[in-house]
This record gives sequence, structure tokens and C-alpha cells, in this order.
Amino acid sequence: MFAQSCVVLSLLALALTGHAAPASSASPPAVSASASASAPPTATSPGPVPLVSNGPSIAAGLKGQASGNDRLKKLLTDSSGNLLTGEALRQLTVFDFNQQTPAAGAKGGSTLLATVDNFPILTDLGISASITFLGPCGLNIPHSHPRATEFAIVTSGQIETGMVQENGFNTQIQTQLGPFQGTVFPQGSIHYQMNPTCSPAVLVGALGSEDPGRSDIVTNFWMLDADVIDAALGFPTTIGGDNIDDWRAHLPVNLAAGVDSCLQACGLSE
Repeated sequence: MFAQSCVVLSLLALALTGHAAPASSASPPAVSASASASAPPTATSPGPVPLVSNGPSIAAGLKGQASGNDRLKKLLTDSSGNLLTGEALRQLTVFDFNQQTPAAGAKGGSTLLATVDNFPILTDLGISASITFLGPCGLNIPHSHPRATEFAIVTSGQIETGMVQENGFNTQIQTQLGPFQGTVFPQGSIHYQMNPTCSPAVLVGALGSEDPGRSDIVTNFWMLDADVIDAALGFPTTIGGDNIDDWRAHLPVNLAAGVDSCLQACGLSE
């Protein structure tokens, strides 16, 4: 019995180390050339999808429906109750973030936010999303979302962020994000994202409302009356009505070129 156990243990050891003798010396069956050279599966690349042009009116019609099923039926079926097909269905169920273009005057990149206004299937789902392409040194200027918390995730490049919550805890919280790293911006918080490198970066945002809204802090502050701005800033020199428009003319749109130190390092300063 002891000798048999030793033989079994020896065979197990040989098998585990990959040196066990083959069970048979017979050659494996030949594989035909047609079977081994089968073509890989192919799929047609999806084409672009235009943004819905009448999203607000579609969403308004969906609001009156009693349930989620009723909303989908109204949105995705024809007058006979048959499911839409082809491009008509695709335009209402697929959002194409490739459709974004930089805003007029934007120098730092582009961003597109999918909301109930341009993707009405989001009606009453409590979610929305954005993709932002930030060029070298690009800055998504300080802003807030009055109706949503945002979870921002970098998919390529590097991003630096800053966030200030509210009175009572108004210390700036900064983060540095690489690919597939993310951070959160609570609802109503002032925050920004900046690309500190000379290479492009991409940022994906998930927001907890189909209508998150966006308020660009500096831009909207300067829309107030000149005397209110004066009093709030406590400037030693008055910004009267005769020069307030000069200040407003220099305000950037939401994707700004970035800070001077980065622009100079990348050879992009004017």
C-alpha cells in the first residue's frame, strides 16, 4: 500500500509540473484548413445620429403620461401602436455625443450635455450625462448645476478640478484625475475642470437629474446691475454703467483657453 501511494504521489507531482507522460502516443486528429481559418465576425459601424430638434415639446407631451410604460409607448410607437423602426427609433433612443461643436468664442474645447431638452427619453428618469473634450490647457470655467449632483470621470488625459461647497464650508477642494479616475461635485457647488497638460483630455459626467441646469458663475454675476457688482466686490474704483459692458465683453464662454502658466509651457500663449 505504501508503494502504491508513492507511485500515485509521483504521478500527481509529474502532472502538476507539466512533465506527465501523454496518455497515448497517437497523433491528434487533423483540423481542416476551412475550420481553422474561419473569418472573424464583422459588424457595420453605426452611423451618426442627429440631435432631436423639438426635444422640449416632445418632453412636455410625455410629462402628462401616467407611467413610465405610457411615456415609452407615446414616444416610441406610431399612431397605430406599432414600435418605430430604423432611424426614427434610433434618433429617439441613441444620443450621439459626436454631434458637439465648440460654442462661439470657445478656445479650450467643447462640451455637450444630454438632457431632457435634447434627449426626451430621459423624461422623469432622473439622469443626464455630458462629455467634455478639453484641449491643451483648456478650462471648463467655474459653474454650478442647480438641480443635480455630478460624478465626473476622466477617460483619457489628465484633469485638475476644484470645488467650493457653500457658506460655512467654503474651502476649495482640489483633485487631480488620470484615466478612469473620478470625483463628485454636490448639487449647487461651484466647480471647474482644467486640463493642465499639452495633450487633449476627455471627461464624462453623470448627473442626477434629467434637467440639471448650468450656471456659469462669473458670467452670470456680471449680468447684475453695475452698482450691485460694485457693492459686492468693494472695488476702490466704481465700475459705472459707462464701462460695465467693457468688462462683460471680455468674459469667456464656458470652455476657456486656460491659465497663462500652462499656455506658456505649451507654447500656446498669444
